[in-house]
Amino acid sequence: MKNKEIISAAIGGMFFAVPYLALSLPVLPSVLIGACAFGAGELVFGDKKLTLKDTNRSLYDILELAKRQNKHILDMIPLIEDESIQKELNEIHESVSKIINTISKNPEKSRQANNFFDYYLPITIKLVDRYDEIENQKLTSKDSKTFFQSTNKMIREINKAYKSILSSLYQSELVDMDAEMKVFDSLLKADGYRDADLLNNKEEEKDE
Repeated sequence: MKNKEIISAAIGGMFFAVPYLALSLPVLPSVLIGACAFGAGELVFGDKKLTLKDTNRSLYDILELAKRQNKHILDMIPLIEDESIQKELNEIHESVSKIINTISKNPEKSRQANNFFDYYLPITIKLVDRYDEIENQKLTSKDSKTFFQSTNKMIREINKAYKSILSSLYQSELVDMDAEMKVFDSLLKADGYRDADLLNNKEEEKDE
């Protein structure tokens, strides 16, 4: 019996014993009181499913901040006039969402994304905000054109980088699965269950 069940049983027994023995209540009402007490104990002392907030508050706070930053990127997309930049930012938003979800489900991978949370994402926010600000000014100077060209290029590079970060988070799983598939393929081939092997076996049966 688990600890929570022992505690609940003790509470239930006490709430049965007191009305029945000390207050001389009939058995049935005492049993009902004890059963209710046992159920309450199960609710109070029941196993609680621990969340990331319970087990790693620091990482939880980092991810919550990242979610707010990612929402800011999403909110900025309609404000950007350049459709090519809108497309890049949409893809960036999707990548950031997937990175956050991956880290949330696999906290041990968080070290692989330290720079992403500490530097890359905040700088991306700053860059997008500044781009929108300058775009709204309708500047036509040489410097402004240079800024737009540089920013366009940087946002495309950020998009590529975030996709690479997401891929790197799954690199070990991809390698492990590839190894498993190779072993499985070898077993299928050895047992004659590959399509080519089945055809060969059928041809051999016909010849016989």
